[in-house]
Amino acid sequence: MNFRLGTLTLAMGVGLLFSASAMAEEGTFSTTSLTPDTAVKLAQAALKSCQDQGYQVAVAVLDRGGNVQVLIRDRFAGPHTPDTSIAKAWTAISFRSATTALAASTQSGQPQSGARDIPGVLMLGGGVMIEADGSVIGGVGVSGAPAGELDEVCAQAGIDAIAGDLM
Repeated sequence: MNFRLGTLTLAMGVGLLFSASAMAEEGTFSTTSLTPDTAVKLAQAALKSCQDQGYQVAVAVLDRGGNVQVLIRDRFAGPHTPDTSIAKAWTAISFRSATTALAASTQSGQPQSGARDIPGVLMLGGGVMIEADGSVIGGVGVSGAPAGELDEVCAQAGIDAIAGDLM
């Protein structure tokens, strides 16, 4: 019995050793980010899409970590729109979902409604993830159109404008 226990302990130790060496090889990782020029191009395209529809908005482009890369506000957009656009983009990145879908699934009485209580989360339409090669690389948020769904259309127009630039 002691021989068996010793063999089991040795096997577990060897297994842990190989696991540790495999993890050591993965001590770092690489991520993809938008270049500043691409982030500006996205923001300008989203802004233009809303302007073409007669909406005064703010557009925020955030990197995958939730840091603002670009923030642009049309001259007559409300004073709340810069902060709101940032919160929408941050929420889309955090939950890996467009905020229009999140707004519906987190309504009062829904199983996910508690997500609305997380600091910094804004469950209003207009936040969309930016993806490349199956990974979230950032988010865009638009605020100021008459409805969140309209903000989201402008955000998607911005993403569509850079689709050819994403690898």
